[in-house]
Amino acid sequence: MSWVEHAVLSFITAVAFGLIFNAPRQTLPQCGIVGMVGWLLYMSCTEMGLEAIPATLVAVIIVAIISQLFAKLYKTPIIVFSVAGIIPLVPGGIAYDAMRKVVENEYDIAVQLGVKAFMISGTIAIGLVLSEVVNQVIRRIERL
Repeated sequence: MSWVEHAVLSFITAVAFGLIFNAPRQTLPQCGIVGMVGWLLYMSCTEMGLEAIPATLVAVIIVAIISQLFAKLYKTPIIVFSVAGIIPLVPGGIAYDAMRKVVENEYDIAVQLGVKAFMISGTIAIGLVLSEVVNQVIRRIERL
């Protein structure tokens, strides 16, 4: 797939999940932008040779930063943008492949894929928490 196709599909994915999670309609384009930027950044990192886990961390931190900016700009809770923004990064395909390998009795490959999906999921959580901690530190410094 081309970069344009990836951009369009990740935008649509983020908007669709924004709809599913009842995000305010006026924020759906911003949700799509956050998801698209996160996915394109992830792809850029992997094309530069970064493994999936560090690439996910970089993308999630940027998604969280953009979500924080959009939350301030549009006076909307950050969760609206961050949830829709991380959806393209969730390792659903890897988890599916792991379960398929279990059914096919290829347990060694299934465990590897399962651990990778688990680690990417953990990386998403760590990235969101890390960016929020940095945001709180910056806010406290600004108040001084």
